[in-house]
Amino acid sequence: MTFAKMRDFFAERRRGHSLPQALYVDPAMHDFDLRAIFQRNWIQAGLEAEIPRPGDYFTLNIGTSSIVILRNQDGEIGGLFNTCRHRGAQICRERRGHARRLVCPYHQWTYDLRGTLLQVSRMQEGLDKGAYSLRTAPVETVGGVIYVCLSDDPPDFAPFRATLEPMLEPHDLLNAKVAHSALLIERADWKLVMENGRECYHCRAGHPQLMRTYNDYTAPDVPGRTPASVAAFDARCEAKGLRSGSVIGPWYEIGRYPLLEGAVSYTMDGKAAVEKTLGRVGDGDVGDMWWAVQPNGFNHVVGDYGFFFQALPIGPGQTAVTGTWVVHKDAVEGVDYDLARLIEVWSATNDQDRALCENNQRGVDSVAYVPGPYSQISEQLVSRFTDWYCTEAEAYLAERGEEQAVTVPLT
Repeated sequence: MTFAKMRDFFAERRRGHSLPQALYVDPAMHDFDLRAIFQRNWIQAGLEAEIPRPGDYFTLNIGTSSIVILRNQDGEIGGLFNTCRHRGAQICRERRGHARRLVCPYHQWTYDLRGTLLQVSRMQEGLDKGAYSLRTAPVETVGGVIYVCLSDDPPDFAPFRATLEPMLEPHDLLNAKVAHSALLIERADWKLVMENGRECYHCRAGHPQLMRTYNDYTAPDVPGRTPASVAAFDARCEAKGLRSGSVIGPWYEIGRYPLLEGAVSYTMDGKAAVEKTLGRVGDGDVGDMWWAVQPNGFNHVVGDYGFFFQALPIGPGQTAVTGTWVVHKDAVEGVDYDLARLIEVWSATNDQDRALCENNQRGVDSVAYVPGPYSQISEQLVSRFTDWYCTEAEAYLAERGEEQAVTVPLT
């Protein structure tokens, strides 16, 4: 596949409509999206609560590149490429773990938690160990959430931090712990997965558990939602020192919204799932602190727990989806919360979304597929997502230059 052909794919795109078929189904898109999107933008990687102690780490695979996200000996969060500087072997082979040093399993080259090469054996005298530190990846944290970028020239993170931090910080995710994590492999292109996560047009038919408490702000006929009720919600949040409302940025959306009347959490009965509130949120009746980031995440934090969704392409038409639930670090399972009740709504929602996305992919694969119009009422964020995606992809193609358009292969 040439860049010229890829440009043709994007040229077929009609704004306000789903993407041309090739962008969802052509096998070359997997490699292209990794290069144009996932290697150039901030990726939601995980949570500080996943690595609470110095030496704790988890690995994140972005295409063929493995990154170690770890807390170093000084308690700082960093990102290291999981590739030994000797002959390239992966150093950390587990998904998560704890280490005092990072030791390559191949030839035992040993690094500290900042990636500095400490020890080698049977190498020629005079080897400059300082020249062989592990490569670092830019990492930013905000409110307890970790973002990583594979590029040496990442997008400006400061506006996102300045917007999200004051809204998220009162939930005190730095004093949270992971209660549960689940990994799903979805047989659907990552863009279909993220489009699905950017709208609730499908929720009434597709998510009966979620709709017991979710307040679909794109629907005009939610019972009990009036301008007065929204104003009352904003006033309650303000009285608790919490910001409400919404902000739309270049690659993110952030907001706090009320749940359905009488609900304080995403549970089957709308009551809190955890006895201990999460952060400085008063009685916990604080609605839903929600934010989404392009290209791979969206998150919900209510008064008693947080749910975090991350998606990464793992092959043509395959996406790895990770769901993570956090609670207050002092909450005790079986005492302060029942795990099955805590994860019930979002586990069901994730399973339902997997089926919806895989069905969507099967339909898009058909010779009959023609891009259809997005709802200007209920799919505005989907349209924003695909606008962002196409802008990023076209910028990547433009940077390659016309002289390369017919000569540089994508795979």
